[in-house]
Amino acid sequence: MVTCSSSREARKIAGSLLDKRLVACANIVSDIGSSFWWRGKIESAMEVLVMMKTKKENFKKIENEVKKLHSYEVPEIIAIPIIMGSKQYLKWINEVVRTK
Repeated sequence: MVTCSSSREARKIAGSLLDKRLVACANIVSDIGSSFWWRGKIESAMEVLVMMKTKKENFKKIENEVKKLHSYEVPEIIAIPIIMGSKQYLKWINEVVRTK
């Protein structure tokens, strides 16, 4: 998951990761209200969330690409494991994502 400052930024990051076949799918969710600590005070912002489906082995490559394209000094780049999923969907991820 990656939060972005705008839909444009989210589409740019998602497009790059898809083009490089580092992710199988990127869902872009607009109008996320975020509150967070930054530089000693609580801040608020409207953000766009990108949820991507990929393989664990690609995390470092994805992290590096997001850092190149992202406007934030410290972007949110986190991974949550897929605990379960339909066999067909997980097979599709394995078929379309490149790890090399």
